[in-house]
Amino acid sequence: MSTIAPTRQVARITPPSERNLKNRTSIGQTLRNTFTMAYRGLVKIRRTPEQLVDVTVQPIIFTLMFAYLFGGAIAGSVAGYLPQLIPGILVQTVITTSVVTGVQLREDMDKGVFDRFRSLPIARIAPLSGALLADTVRYAIATTITFVVGYVIGYHPAGGIGPVVLAALLVIACSWAISWIFAFFGVIARTASSVQGISMLVLFPLTFLSNAYVPVKSLVPALQWFVNINPISHLVTAVRDLANNGTVGADLWISLLGAVVIVLVFAPLTVRAYMRKA
Repeated sequence: MSTIAPTRQVARITPPSERNLKNRTSIGQTLRNTFTMAYRGLVKIRRTPEQLVDVTVQPIIFTLMFAYLFGGAIAGSVAGYLPQLIPGILVQTVITTSVVTGVQLREDMDKGVFDRFRSLPIARIAPLSGALLADTVRYAIATTITFVVGYVIGYHPAGGIGPVVLAALLVIACSWAISWIFAFFGVIARTASSVQGISMLVLFPLTFLSNAYVPVKSLVPALQWFVNINPISHLVTAVRDLANNGTVGADLWISLLGAVVIVLVFAPLTVRAYMRKA
């Protein structure tokens, strides 16, 4: 009597090329997944509203503190200082807020959240692009609060509502571009605290060694040279031209060109580094 040997099932290992084909998604699905992840970021803010402290409390404190402490010394009065101060506060607040992108990205990766996303049938880039998109809401909140606080204490932009909206969009666009830099730090750094430390070490000299708070002519010649080439100074000047005069100057185009260059350089670097870990 013959016996039939049991057949052994051998697990098939999917080659890398086939796995890559399975991971590919259409542009439409990528966009849908990006918006879904952006909505997730907004839900996180709703459940933990203390995440908005930096975009709600900070502009109020900075505006009131700088206006009433330095307004008389720099411009002779608070009202005379506000046209110079508010654009500077706006740029500093919104750009500083972009650091949160890299910090939260690193925290999600440390907690294993992105490992769970990797097991889902979604575009692998969606968690990254969704986080960047959600943070534009934070920039809009900081921009609105800064202008509102300025208006309450006496700042009335002479440029009109249209140029003010354009100035707000300019700051949001440039901050979104800069957030790619901090997203790159978030992917390659080891801890969230290191991302925040490195980012602040870069941002604080750039924002304070600019024309945001004091006239350039009041600085020593060596600092004047740095302030004049500082990209933050160009952005602040562009916002002042729009809000105070309703004009578009060369600084606006320089700021937009700088934002495009940042995205062209850091977006591919961030996506490549992220894909290696995702």
